[in-house]
This record gives sequence, C-alpha cells and structure tokens, in this order.
Amino acid sequence: MRLLIAGGGGFRVPLIYRALASGRFAGLATELVLFDVDASRLAAVTAVLHSMPDAPGARLPVRSTTSLPEALAGADMVFAAIRPGGTAGRVADERVAQDLGVLGQETTGAGGISYALRTIPHMLELARLMKEHCPEAWLINFTNPAGMVTEALLPLLGRRVIGICDSAGGLVQRAARAAGAALPDGRLDAVGYYGLNHLGWLYKLESGGRDVLPDLLADPGALQSFEEGRLFPQPFLARLGALPNEYLYYYYRGEEARLAMRAMASTRGETIHVQQQELYPRLAAAGDNAFRLWEEARRSREEGYLAEARADGGQRDEDDLAGGGYERVALAAMSALSGAGETQLILNTCNSLPSETMPATAEAAASQAAIPGLPADAVVELPCAVTPDGAHPLPQQEPPEPRLGLLRRVKDVERLTVRAAANGDRDAALAAFALHPLVDSVDLAAELLAGYERAFPGLQQLWRGAGS
Repeated sequence: MRLLIAGGGGFRVPLIYRALASGRFAGLATELVLFDVDASRLAAVTAVLHSMPDAPGARLPVRSTTSLPEALAGADMVFAAIRPGGTAGRVADERVAQDLGVLGQETTGAGGISYALRTIPHMLELARLMKEHCPEAWLINFTNPAGMVTEALLPLLGRRVIGICDSAGGLVQRAARAAGAALPDGRLDAVGYYGLNHLGWLYKLESGGRDVLPDLLADPGALQSFEEGRLFPQPFLARLGALPNEYLYYYYRGEEARLAMRAMASTRGETIHVQQQELYPRLAAAGDNAFRLWEEARRSREEGYLAEARADGGQRDEDDLAGGGYERVALAAMSALSGAGETQLILNTCNSLPSETMPATAEAAASQAAIPGLPADAVVELPCAVTPDGAHPLPQQEPPEPRLGLLRRVKDVERLTVRAAANGDRDAALAAFALHPLVDSVDLAAELLAGYERAFPGLQQLWRGAGS
C-alpha cells in the first residue's frame, strides 16, 4: 500500500513513520510518499527519518516531492496534515483575536474560523486532484480545524474522507485508566461520547455491565490523576455528569483562559514558531543526531500544550502525554479500511446512521442522526465502527441542554465558515464570527474579519474571486 502524507514536512511526520516501522502497524504500508510545498522542511523531516533507530525488519521506503500530482499518482491512502501560512499563520490566528480582547486559540473561536477560511480552499484543491489522480484512495484528514475541513470535503469525496483527532480517544483512555475500567482493544461499545471536533463530552463509561463514570466524577483523587479531570473543579464535573473534552476549558472557563493567555510572554503559536524556525535548519544539518534533536523538541512541545490551564506551571505527566497519538488513530483507521479487521474509533464523519442500526424511536428514526438533535448530514465527532466500507457511526444519546444548544450553535458557525471558504462568501464569514459564542458581537466580528484580512491578503483574493 502506498501512503501519501500531504504536509510531509510537518513536525509530527516522524511519529507516523515510527508507528509504520514497528509494532502492530509494521508492514501496513509498502511505501511512504511525503509531499510538501516547502522543500527545506521535507529535507529536515527526511533527515529525522533516516537517523531514527532501526526497527526490527526492513526500513520503510520513503520518497519526497514538492509536486502534488506526482505525489498522488498511485496513492492508496492519503493523510492530510497541511498548515497554509505555516506557524507564522498560526501566530496571526491567535494574535489578531487576542489583541481584540477575545480568546486567542488556534482551533477554538475566532482563531479557528480564520484557520479554516484559509485552509479549506487548499483542501478542496487536494480533493479535486485526488478525484483526478487516485479516485479510489481514502483521505484521512488531520488538518485543523478537523471537523470543518472534513465537512467541506464531503461534497467532493463523500464517505472516502474521514476526520481524525486524538483528543477524544485520549480522554476515553485516560478516564478508563482512572476509573479502573477495562476497555477491550478496538471496541467502544461501552463508551458514550458525542460532540463536534474539540467540543465533545464523555457521558458513559461502562465496565462489567455498570456505568463507572458517576463514581469517577465523584472521586476528587481519581480526577486529579489525569489532565481533563484536573481542568475543571470536581463539584462542577459531578453536577455536569460528564467529562468534557479538554477544549471545553475555553467555553466553561473562558475568561480565566483568556486572561491567562494575555498574561503569557508569548502566545502558543509564537513559541512554536520560534522553536521551528530555529529547529528545522538544525535538523537538516544534524546527520545522525537529527532524530535526537527532534525527540527533545517534541517532548518540549507536548509539555507546553494547554499551558494556560496550568497556572501553577505544572507539567503534564507521562500518562497524559501517552493518550494514544493521532498517528495511531489514523493508522488504526487505515488498517481497518484496508481490510485488516473492523475496529472502533472516535472519528469525525457524517452524522447519518446506517439503515440497519437505526434506533427504534420514531423521532430518532426520522432524523436518521447518530447524535439526535444535530443534523444528519453534518460532520460530528463520535464513536464509529470502521470497515473497508468506511466509518459507520454508532448511535448515541441526545445531548441534554445546554450542551445541545452549544453544539447546534457551533455547528451553525462551522457551516457558515465552510460556505465562506468554499464559495468566497464574505458575508458568511462575518456571520460566523458574530455567531460564535466566544465572540458574540457583530461589531467585534467586523473588527476580527478586518484584522484577519490585513494579516492574510489571500482572504481578499478569495472574496474577489467569488465576485463578492
């Protein structure tokens, strides 16, 4: 199987290579193709791969190119992890919002809308070229904001596009460990999770035929043993009756997060930008030491994740850093799609249920929705059974209010953003900013959009290209 990584100069590519070269996924791919628009980044990542310690068996052949049509030719599977504008773009996503007094985060709120507006057009072009050069290939999308990007690609690729994120799966693993629950490998039948990408809740965790989540939520000591349990006060979680995805910190404790970010000497994006500007040339020239340098940088980067939520300056522990990794989620999906056996994963896919799994209630059946209360044709994040035919959502409970109201509102924001990016509709972009609950202001939305247009002149070209 030929696997293409679009965004092959990305910092996390060595994680994918390492997972393919050893362990349960060894032999899954016969060739790895790396595509990136930046030849210098490709050279740096290739240096890291060449310097990695040899795994048992033959090394995986790697080829790199800056030509996307060449990269796509003959591809059986495409992983997409692109970042238009690079880390400098992320700096602007965060800084424009923060300078206007709102949350400055890469995928949540204003920054996430900006990121999507400039990313979706590139991903649509990738999908069009896939239809031309490898029409039977699957696209597994890591590109953020993963839910919005995946929804934008559905009209072109249908069921052959699946969005992934390791955040929800990591939450399930950490919660199960804290609760002493045994989850069978590759099965999520005992797990209840619903939401959108970076906006979801674990609401059920069964072990031995009993839901152990209420006991976990009532145990302050157990909650303190993992990242999500530490992000929120125990009484709040007990009242909520669910464990929020870590990104809900920005909604439930938004003002605290905003002030913590403003107090930092630099934004998360600025820190990563400086690190990578210095690191990549060193990697390309490091020879046999490239992997060691990369591994040190990876650890430092992981420890700084969600630092604004750790006011005491504490570090994430080893269990938090070992939540599964998006590379293993992607490769587990790839393995099942290639016919190696069904698995169950939390994925971003269309909310419609296969007919044979339709619930009995008339209301749910009428909506054909795996997460009742959300549109059946919307991309959501939930447990899925993955087979060679694609990702098949598993039925979930209807979220209670106010969770359902928040999900509906953010889904409306996502759909407005997709329309703006796909059709060059500036009015839709303005409406998306104004509707987002972390902005919630028409005047502020206008300032945000104008700020992003100054930072990214390509947005002006997008609107003009659509004749608006």
